[in-house]
Order: sequence, then structure tokens, then C-alpha cells
Amino acid sequence: MNRAMIALVLFITSAAAQNLTPSQKDSDFRYLASLYATYYAPYEWKKQLLGFDALDIKSWLSRVAATQTDLDFYEVCVEYVASLNDTHDHFTLPSDFVARLPITADVYDGKVLIETINRVLLPQATYPFVVGDEIVSVDGTSVQQLLRDFAKYATYANPISTRRLAATRVISRVQSLMPHAPNVGDSAEVVVQRQSGALETYMIQWQKTGTPLEVGPVPSPRLQARTRFRPPIHNANPETPDYMRALDELAYSGVGLDDSLNGVLNYGSRSPIFLGGLPSTFTRRLGGNSADFFYSGTFKYEDLTLGYIRIPNYAPPSQTVALQQFQREIDFMNANTDGLIVDEMRNTGGNLCFGEEIATRLIPYQFQATGFQLRAFWTRLLVFYNQMINAKTQGAPPDVIARYELLYKALVDANAKNRGLTEPVPICTSSMIRDAATDASGNVIAYRKPLMLMVDEFTVSTADSVAGMIQDASRGMLYGMRTDGAGGNNTTYDAGPFSEGLAGMTIGLQTRKNPIATPDYPTTIYIENVGVRPEVVNDYMTRDNLLQNGAPFVHDFLAALAAYVRSGGK
Repeated sequence: MNRAMIALVLFITSAAAQNLTPSQKDSDFRYLASLYATYYAPYEWKKQLLGFDALDIKSWLSRVAATQTDLDFYEVCVEYVASLNDTHDHFTLPSDFVARLPITADVYDGKVLIETINRVLLPQATYPFVVGDEIVSVDGTSVQQLLRDFAKYATYANPISTRRLAATRVISRVQSLMPHAPNVGDSAEVVVQRQSGALETYMIQWQKTGTPLEVGPVPSPRLQARTRFRPPIHNANPETPDYMRALDELAYSGVGLDDSLNGVLNYGSRSPIFLGGLPSTFTRRLGGNSADFFYSGTFKYEDLTLGYIRIPNYAPPSQTVALQQFQREIDFMNANTDGLIVDEMRNTGGNLCFGEEIATRLIPYQFQATGFQLRAFWTRLLVFYNQMINAKTQGAPPDVIARYELLYKALVDANAKNRGLTEPVPICTSSMIRDAATDASGNVIAYRKPLMLMVDEFTVSTADSVAGMIQDASRGMLYGMRTDGAGGNNTTYDAGPFSEGLAGMTIGLQTRKNPIATPDYPTTIYIENVGVRPEVVNDYMTRDNLLQNGAPFVHDFLAALAAYVRSGGK
């Protein structure tokens, strides 16, 4: 190799080893913390609940200063945001690298069990383990330790949700969430305990896609080139009038549908997790065509006909079309069933106003909608003032103008009194009180018979909100496990000019009609962290349900609804 070639190799090696400078890392972390100082709605709630003060960053800056690499710096950012225990809040890296084992897994009966196996990549002759077998360790570290270590990469508002999501990180390493994900080898040593009790060890190859992240070095801009940060309005529908953009932003509460980030089977999916366990008496109505947003059908159960509608998420391609489809199902169920199951399990959330419209079709009388305490930062106040003027100038509908006036007044009041949050306000209409849906003649078209709403620890965001409205209205039976407690509306901000990360942000807190007392949290009107608690508890996450495609769970909820119907909905 000649001298020029050697010099080129040395230059490339040296450049690849360089990192963000200490001052750049310090600047970006301060920038990240300043976003939470300005825009984060649950700051006081997290301080009360967790004892975590997001504004006290002295120790975090010391940790930043001690980092030797960019990835180590990212780890500090991830852990800082994870300390909020907030489903909507995350620090993500600009990376598409993923390493996956060709299996999926989740926590059943407290153990990490194999859910699915790619038999093309793992032929049974060589890898004879089966669905329901337990993963004991990976690369010499026990799975229980990995669940603890990976919790910061899977933080949700509910500790059960976090533990389950951490289980998916064990077999799927996503660098956008796990900075050191590319450090895995070519294969993983996986110890599996068979259902017979035998321990077996396998070498399983990681399936890698994407490009591992390298950041530094990044040129520093001159001081005079700085521009003031202006928070963008995210999640707005580009087809709506300009004056609706601020209201659109408020209406979003969800976690998205990216399976590489979520990793939970059927999360946000139209098909129910227990699809394979539905009895022969089930007759499907929706769910067989690509245009069907919902999955629905009816069961014959003894002398009763029971209806079923699954709501996979609250982010349909067209809210108008989805509401028409839902109303047709409600009309049918009103005429042909004795009781109705609405399935919100593994629902990723979405548009809060779409959720309210669904609630008006399930609650056949007047009820109180979810309220919101909005973070009253100054730029938001200015945005709402200007949008209010635009709405009036452009001839917006009276209710839109009334919403802007109400929200602007609430923001001004909170700002003037030096409060971080407004009083609870509606965001989808100009009143917290909602009426049941009616037809053109004023007739109520909501479902009128006994109702069961199924929820679990991945009932998140807008789905949290809908569950709260149903329960606050004393409308039917909540069945399953407590919801996640992703009780806010949220958006995403750029988290720094050098590291190019993104920060998820909760910008408003969902509030309930009355304070809720639970044994594990303070009495509060908030859904955040607390979740919505079912009247009947039944955990789907058992080995029996896994091995039988949910048939035991289906048997139980049908029996529970039948008893509820026969009791007259009491």
C-alpha cells in the first residue's frame, strides 16, 4: 500500500472516530431540557407523582460531559426523557438500523414467551422450540435483567405496558430508540425453556436492516447566525383550512402505527388479537375488505345475540367515511343484538375528536367529554390569537370561532396568573357537554342496549380518553385490564441542531369528570399514568390464551356480557 493510500485510510479512520464536541453535546442537551421546560404539560404532575424534576439538569449535564461517544450521549438523552414515564414522550435518533431475531415475544404469566416463529429462517428440524416456550436468556444475560435494562427504551405510562414493550426490545433492537443497537453480533445465544421444562441453547442469526448511525463531527454555526426557535404545528391535516391548524394539533393523541417501534402483536391492527379463538357462532360483518376500517360481527350465545365491533385505532384514512361505516354497524346492532362488545384493546389512539364522535354513538344520552389542561406557553397563546382572527376573517363556522375564543381566553388567563396549565377546557366543541348522535330528524342514533368496552394496558391516548368518557357516563361495563394512562395530547419537536434527534412531547393533560381514587396513585382528575380501571378485570396475557388463540378469553367475555345483559345492564 502506497503512502497516499495509507494516509487516506488513516484520515477516514480518524474522521469516523470523531464525535460531537463537548460544547455541542452540552448545547443540545440544554436545548432538549428547554423544550420540556417550555412545552411539557405534565411537569408538575410528574414532579408530584415520580419525584422527577425535569428542570433540575445539573447532574444530567455532568453525565453528558462524561460521555466519550455520540452514542453514549444519546443514551443520556434517552434516559432523561424516559424518566418522565410518559407514553407520548421519547427521544429518538435519526437512524433506520434494526436488528431482529426471526421470532416475536411478549410477557405471559410473568414470563417472556415466544409468540410467533419464522419457520423459513428457523426450520423446525434445527430449531424445534414452539410457540409458548420461554426465553430465559440472551447472550448470557437473563431475560428478567434485560427487561429491567431495556425499560428505558420502552417507557410507557403503565409499568405493565413498559415491561411488555421491553420484552419486544429483547428480540428486536431498534437504533432509533436504542443507541447501541448496532453493537449486537452476527448471532445471539438464546436459552429457551421448553414447556416440558428442558433448557435448550440455540444460536440465532440477527436479521439486520438499515444503516448504523454515525453523527460527528458537525460544524458549529457562528453566533450571529442563530435563529429563534419557533415550535412547529404537527399532526395537522393538510386538507383543512389554515385556520384549523392549531385545533388540529390539539386533537392528536396517539403513538403511531410503526411496528418496528411498537413491537406488540396486533397493536393498532384491525384484526382482534383473539381472532383465531372466535367460536363457530361468530358471523363476521366487517373486516374482510380493504375498505373496512373496523372488524365486526355477531355471536349466538345461548338465547342471546351479542354484537362485536373492534376499533383498531382512532386514525382512519377518512374520519367521515369511518363514522358512516361505524353508524351503519350501530344501526344494525341496535336492531339485531341484545348487547354489544366494543374492543379497544391494543388501540394506538389517534384523533381525539374522532374518538368523541365514536362516544356520541355509544352513549345514548348527554355526557361530559374529556377535558384538557393545556400548557400555556406564550407562542401557543399568540398562535391561537392569530388563528382566531383568521377564523373570523375567513368566515369559519360559529362553533370553530367559539372554540378559539374559549381556548384563547383560557390561555390568556393561565398566562396572566403565571400558571403552567389552563383550567380544563374542551377541544372538539365549544362545550364540555356532548349530546348523543342524532339523525336529521333529531332522533338519537346511538347504541341503546347493554354495552361492554374491552380495554387493556395498550389501550392508549385517544382510546384512554374514550374509555374515560364511557366510564364517567356510567355507560356499560369496562372489561379487561387498566388502560395505559397515555393521558394527553402530543406532538414532536426537533431536539437539537447537532445531534438531530426528535423529542416527543405531551402538550396537554386529559381530565376526567370527577376525581378518581386508586390504591397506587394520588386522587386526581388526570388519566396520565393512572389510566382507566375496568369494573371487571381479566388479563388476556396468559399462556392458555397464547396457545389457544384467545379462546378462553373469548369464552369469559361472552359469559360476562350475557350475564350483564340478563341483569338489565346492572
